[in-house]
Amino acid sequence: MKKVYLIHGYGGEPNGGWRPWLMGKLAKKDIWACALAMPMSDEPKKDEWIAEMKRVIGKPNEDIFLVGHSLGVSAILNYLQSLDSEVVGGAILVSGPIHVLGDDKYRAIDHFMNKDFNFEYIKNVCKNFCVIHGDNDVTVPFSHAVELSNNLNCQLITIKNGGHLNGSSGWYELPEAYETILKML
Repeated sequence: MKKVYLIHGYGGEPNGGWRPWLMGKLAKKDIWACALAMPMSDEPKKDEWIAEMKRVIGKPNEDIFLVGHSLGVSAILNYLQSLDSEVVGGAILVSGPIHVLGDDKYRAIDHFMNKDFNFEYIKNVCKNFCVIHGDNDVTVPFSHAVELSNNLNCQLITIKNGGHLNGSSGWYELPEAYETILKML
C-alpha cells in the first residue's frame, strides 16, 4: 500500500496550510496520507523529529512517500540520511532551508541544517525527488531551492509570487504537490 507522510515546518501543525487539502485530494484517489504532528514544533529538536518519523513510518520501503514544508524539508533530508540501506519511493520538498538562515528568529532550527548533507547517499535511499519553492520567499531564499534541486538532480517547480507557500502566504491548496505525487506513484 502506498503511503504519503506530510511533515510540517517550524511552529507548524499537521492541519495547517495546504496539508488538509492535499490529504483530501489523495483520499479521493484511495491513497493513504497522514500529516505528522512533529514534537515541540516551536522548539524543535532534530533527533526528536527523526525519531518521530521513524516511529510513525516504521520500516521504510518504496511505497513510502514524504512531503515536507519548510523545516519539514530539512527533517526529511536528515531522516533519509539516517537510514541504513532502505529505500523510500519519493520526496517532495516545499520551501525548505538547507543552510542556516542567519536570522535570530530562526536560531532554534540551525541544528537541522547539516553542513555535510550527503546528497549522494540521500539520492541512494530515495528514488524520486521534486523541489517546489516560491520565487519571492522571504523566509527561505530561492537560492536554497536551486541548490537543493541541483544536488538532488531533480525538477524545481517555481511558484510565481508564492511566498513561503504556507497558510500565512494564502496557500491552502498546492496542486503542484498533488500532481507530483501522482506522477511519483
